[in-house]
Amino acid sequence: MDHEAFMREALAEAEKAYAAGEVPIGAVVVRGGEIISRAHNRREAEHDATAHAEILAIREAGRRLGGWRLTGCTLYVTIEPCPMCAGALVQSRVEHLVYGAADPKGWADRSLLEIVQNPGLNHRLAVTAGVLAEESSALMKRFFRSRRRNAQAGSSSPVEGLEDRE
Repeated sequence: MDHEAFMREALAEAEKAYAAGEVPIGAVVVRGGEIISRAHNRREAEHDATAHAEILAIREAGRRLGGWRLTGCTLYVTIEPCPMCAGALVQSRVEHLVYGAADPKGWADRSLLEIVQNPGLNHRLAVTAGVLAEESSALMKRFFRSRRRNAQAGSSSPVEGLEDRE
């Protein structure tokens, strides 16, 4: 499987999130070399703390495949999943997680917690880390740099000024 090609699709989703003022994380679910679903963060737009890219992509994949078990599926996501999303990956029986940049401040593959490969759970995922990590990390840094600039300028809008990309 061409991990970089599918991660580029996840990055395209992350760019959509960035443009909408959302934390720029994107995800795609792939089965049999075909993208089954794609999503990006929509927490601000949906006023929903669970509207993470991974959760939205998992939900759509389940709808498209007609069931909650996503066996044979790989989820590509630009940033290491949080504990909630890692739990959803285990619960949905995704077989393989591929992510871009690690998040050492609290996420759930290897950085802080070990959820997706925890031997105490009933399902474990194969994990490939670091695919297009530099691009994924750069997008996050650009987003938060822009947010800090907006905060210093007194803007209350999470979107205002985001078109000013570096």
